[in-house]
Amino acid sequence: MNSGNGGEGAAASTAGEPEHLEWKFSQVFGERTAGEEVQEVDIISAIEFDRTGDHLATGDRGGRVVLFERTDTRDQHGGSRRDLEMMDYPIIRHPEFCYKTEFQSHEPEFDYLKSLEIEEKINKIRWCQPANGALFLLSTNDKTIKFWKVTSHEMSLVARCRRIYAHAHDYHINSISNNSDGETFISADDLRINLWNLEISSQSFNIVDVKPANMEDLTEVITSAEFHPTHCNMLAYSSSKGSIRLIDMRQSALCDSHSKLFEQPEMPGTRSFFTEIIASISDLKFAKDGRHILSRDYMTLKLWDINMDSGPVASFQVHEYLRPKLCDLYENDSIFDKFECCLSGDGLRVATGSYSNVFRVFGCSEGSTEATSLEASKNPMRRQVQTPSRPRSLGNLSRGFRRGADDCGGDSNGNAFDFSTKLLHLAWHPSENALACAASNSLYMYYA
Repeated sequence: MNSGNGGEGAAASTAGEPEHLEWKFSQVFGERTAGEEVQEVDIISAIEFDRTGDHLATGDRGGRVVLFERTDTRDQHGGSRRDLEMMDYPIIRHPEFCYKTEFQSHEPEFDYLKSLEIEEKINKIRWCQPANGALFLLSTNDKTIKFWKVTSHEMSLVARCRRIYAHAHDYHINSISNNSDGETFISADDLRINLWNLEISSQSFNIVDVKPANMEDLTEVITSAEFHPTHCNMLAYSSSKGSIRLIDMRQSALCDSHSKLFEQPEMPGTRSFFTEIIASISDLKFAKDGRHILSRDYMTLKLWDINMDSGPVASFQVHEYLRPKLCDLYENDSIFDKFECCLSGDGLRVATGSYSNVFRVFGCSEGSTEATSLEASKNPMRRQVQTPSRPRSLGNLSRGFRRGADDCGGDSNGNAFDFSTKLLHLAWHPSENALACAASNSLYMYYA
C-alpha cells in the first residue's frame, strides 16, 4: 500500500482515486484475558506518535507514560530497509513496535487552597524535537505540565523530568501543543490559553482569555487548541459551541479577536435541548499541509479549509444513528464523551473512534466513497457500513460533500452497540497507513 506523501491538500482532487484500504491487525499491547477485570488506573488516556513515526507514547489514568520504539526498520542482519530490499532479504512491510520503557509522570495531588483532588491521569502527550540522541516529550494532567528527557542507559531507556510548568491554570488543562519554532508551546484550559518557553518554567504569557467579567455570562468554553504545523505565529482553538477560531499572535499580545471564524450555521427548525451539547468540539487537528483542520463533535467529523470560512468542505456522519437515543445518552453521561480524531500524513483519510471499541476511517479526497468501521481486537470484526451517498453540496459550497455510513452495524436505535466500551483515543502514523488505537487498557496497532 502507498505510504503518505504529506504534500497534497486533503479535500483537493487527486490524479486518480486512491485505492480503498484494507485494514489488518498488526499488534496488541496489554490485552486482557477473558473475564479479567481492568483496573481504572491502567486505562489508556493519551496516544501520540513522534514526527518520525519511530516512537510512540501512551499515557494512562494512573499517571504513567509508556514508550514504544519501531523495530521493523532494521532486522537481525543489521541493515536498513533499503539495504535489505536490495539484498532480497525478507522484511516486514508495515510498522511494528516493541515496548521500551515506562515511567511515572504524574502523581495524585491535593489542592489545599481549593480543597480539590487533582487526578494523576495523563490528558495529553506531545513529542518535542529530539537533540543529541535524546528524546523529549511533554505530558500533562489537569493542572501540571512536565518536560521529560529520555536517554539511552546501557540496554534501557531512562526518563528524567527536566522541568515542571505549574500553577498557571485555574481550570483543567485540555490541550498542549508544540510550536514549529521548537522553542515554545501552548497549554489550554476552559477559559485561557497560555504560551510557554520550553526553557522557562517560572512564567507563561496568557494569549487567549475568554473569561467574562461576570461568570454568569459565560456561554462558551475552550475545548481544544493546536499550533499550525508550519506557521509559528498561528494557532486554532475550538469551543463548546462548535466553532473554530484561527488566531495570529502577531496581531496583539492578547489575542482577544480572531483572524478567522469557522462554524456551520444551524439548520432552521432543528434546535433542541441537545443542540449545543452535541455541537461541542472535542478535538481538532491540523492536516500536515497546514491548510485543513479536522474537528470532531459528538455526531460528526468535519474537514475545514482555512481559506473557506463559509462552512466545512466535508462532513462525515459518525453517530447519526444515535440521534433517537440522545435522551438516554444524556442520562448516562455518554453524550459528554470526548472522541479524538486524526488524519493520515498524505491528507487523504481521516479517522475517529466510536462505541463498542470501534474505529472509523473515511476517505476525504473528493469523490471518495471509502468508509470503514472496525472493532479494536485481535480479530477485528468489520461493522456493516452503508455505502456513502454521492457527493453533494453543503450549503453554497460546490466542493462540499457529505458521507453517509449512518448504519454502522447497529439498528436504528443503536441497540447493537455497547456504550460502556468506547474508543476515545487514536493516532495515525505520520508517514504510513498505520493506526494506533486505545481500547480500555489495550493498545492496538493496525496497518493497511
